[in-house]
Parts: sequence; C-alpha cells; structure tokens
Amino acid sequence: MESNKLGGYNRLIVIVSILIPVVVAILFTVRIPGVEPLTFLPPIYAGINALTAILLIVSVILIKRKKRKFHALLMRICIGLSLLFLVMYIAYHMTSDPTLFGGEGTIKYIYYFILISHILLSICVIPFVLITYVRAITNNIVMHKKIAKITFPLWLYVAVTGVVVYLMISPYY
Repeated sequence: MESNKLGGYNRLIVIVSILIPVVVAILFTVRIPGVEPLTFLPPIYAGINALTAILLIVSVILIKRKKRKFHALLMRICIGLSLLFLVMYIAYHMTSDPTLFGGEGTIKYIYYFILISHILLSICVIPFVLITYVRAITNNIVMHKKIAKITFPLWLYVAVTGVVVYLMISPYY
C-alpha cells in the first residue's frame, strides 16, 4: 500500500514537472488584449524571490537546530511563495511586452549567463522540490535529507539569481 501511495506521488511529480514549464512556455506567447500592462509586478516578484532565498537559509538553520515543525512550515511557505512568484511572472508577461537587456560588452554576457542558468535551473528544480517535499511528508527522512542536499543549493541559486536578473534588467524597464 505504501508503494502505491508513493507511485501516485511519483506520477504527480512527473506530470507537474512537465506541465509547469510547458504551460509557462505556452502562456508566454499569449497577450491579453485591452489589459493595462502589470508593470508594477517585477519588483514585487523579485522581492518574493529574495524572501524565498532568506526563508530557505533560515529553514536550513532551523533544521540543523532540530526545529522540525518550524522548518516544515517555512518550507511550505517557500513553496507557496514560489507559486505566487510564478503566477505574477506569468501575469506580467501576458500583459507586457518583453524588456530587452540594454547593457553591452562583458556585462551583457554575464547577464545572459545568469538569465539562462536561472531559467534552466528553475525548470530543473521543480521535480527536486516536489520529491524532497514528498519524502518529508511521507516521513522518509533519510532520503529527504539526501535529496535536500541537492535541492537546497539549486533552489537557493534560482531564488538569488531571480533577484540578480531583476536588478540587472530594471534600468531598462
């Protein structure tokens, strides 16, 4: 019975991990006509990324101090913040024209390296977060700890580089 439950979670993880990037890619091609551009959103969702990064770090500190319940709460908040970010990010891109990076020379290459690695890892981190979470809620703590050692730096990188990308492109909005 326990393996059936995990099998259900595994199927859901695969579906969600594929569906999110596909839906985001499709929605990027959609513009909602007659809607005022939501230009106020980028600093808000950059702030959400910053808060997520801070809470991820605090959460790791808490678990090292054996504060399991508070760690679990912060991790659920981080997942919620990531979903909120995603909704705002999609809403912004469905109502606004893309902003092009205006920097030149070396800074342009740095920006695009950070942006591309951020985008690719934001896709890759989805199954890691979901698997790590499922291992926690199914009380598979040994395996949770193993994958969390991979998930944490990936997720932290995505959150921090989200802020960096925003700061680098914000003069061109």
